[in-house]
Order: sequence, then C-alpha cells, then structure tokens
Amino acid sequence: MRILGTLRSGLYRLYDRRIVRNLGPGEPVPRHVGVITDGNRRWAKEFGASTAHGHRMGAGRILDLLDWCEEIGVEVVTLYVLSKENLDRPAAEVAVLTDIIARMASDIADRETASVQLVGDLRMIPEPLRSQLLGAQQRSASGEPTKKRLTVNIAVGYGGRQEVVDAVRSWLEDERAAGATIDGALEDLDEACIAEHLYTKGQPDPDLIIRTSGEQRLSGFLMWQSAYSEFYFCEAYWPDFRRTDFLRAVRAYGQRNRRYGR
Repeated sequence: MRILGTLRSGLYRLYDRRIVRNLGPGEPVPRHVGVITDGNRRWAKEFGASTAHGHRMGAGRILDLLDWCEEIGVEVVTLYVLSKENLDRPAAEVAVLTDIIARMASDIADRETASVQLVGDLRMIPEPLRSQLLGAQQRSASGEPTKKRLTVNIAVGYGGRQEVVDAVRSWLEDERAAGATIDGALEDLDEACIAEHLYTKGQPDPDLIIRTSGEQRLSGFLMWQSAYSEFYFCEAYWPDFRRTDFLRAVRAYGQRNRRYGR
C-alpha cells in the first residue's frame, strides 16, 4: 500500500508539472480567485473525526492554496470561511471555528508575500475574534509593500446581500456628507457608485470561483462581483482539495471563452 501511495503521489506531481507548463505566457491565469471552502464537517463525519478536526484540516488546506496561487501568479484570493448564517450554529462549534479562523488569519499575516483584508460585517463577529482579525490585518499591512504579491480577503460574518446593503448605505452617507439632496444622489447613482463602496473596493472582480464538496451554488458569495465570473465545482471536500484539483480548475478557466454577458 505504501508503494502504491508513493507511485500515485509521483504521478500526480508529474501531472501537476505538465499543467503548470501549459500555463505559459499565452494562457490566461485568473487575477482573482474566490474559494468557497465547503465540506469540512462532512469530511470529519466521514472519517469519524471531530468537527473541530475537520475545520483544522480545512484551515491547513487554505495555507496550501495560497502557495499554489502564488506559484502561478494569482493576485487576489477571497476565502469564504464564515458566513453570517454560520454564526447561528451551536455556540460550542462557533467558538472552536472562530479560534481556528483567528489562528489561520495570524498565519497568513505572518507571510511576507501576503496581505490580509477582512471582508464582511465585522459588527457580527464575536470578540475576541474581531480584535484578533483586525490585529492580523494591521500586522500584515506593516510589512514591506514591494513583497506583498498576494492579497488575501478573509470573508467572515459575510453575506452577499448585506454587502450590497452596506455599500448603498456607505454611498448615501458620503452623499449626505457632501451636501447632496436625495434627488441629486439618485441622479448620480450608477454601478460604479456601488462598486466603490463594496468590501472589495479597488480590487478586480473574481475571474474564477471554486466551490468544493459537490455543492453547486454560491450561497450569497460575492453576489455583485461574480456577475461575470467563471465557476468551477469540485466533488472533493475542502480538506481533500489537492494542488491537482486547483490546477484543473485553473486549466478549465483558461479553456473557457469569457464573453462578459456579450
């Protein structure tokens, strides 16, 4: 069995290198990849492990993903790790999950080549997670800017509808501060006004969104930004997601003809 496993691993490495070689200068690589890291709990249940162990394995896989993204030149990664609905889970599970997310954010902030940006309604995030996440974001921003090749958005307490509501509210507050009337504000309102007040303002929209565990829905993830994204659904649970699976998703993206609704 050990020999078979070693052989399989070797074949996967050869396969991975072949895919990477094909991602040459003429092949499109997504600038922004969104990932719905789904399946931690089901993975744990299938292997008879605790839910906490499933979440820890998932957090470790996220760190692997960032390596893979940097390898091929991805500029932005958005990780959907804690939705606003997840906060309604049993208190004990939420406590464990938030502790794992805080540690993961700290590990990402310690990377010289990555910067952390929080994406979500931080008012919903319980303490001490909120302070820990803000600390990780601040710490990652203090590094040497020239080394920051990858922006990592950590979506916590996130809801796609809430993001649009917050963007409109933020825009209206800016208009009011500028002395605009309601009629004047409505006259100026367009898509750019909303985009400039999203959690991801200033970033490119996601080119590719990956969801694991076989589910084929967005669950409110980046609803505004994903209007013209390409989607890739993978059967593997998130802790089982391999570099090979990631490269397959990128290859599938490169083979598609993006028409942006035209």
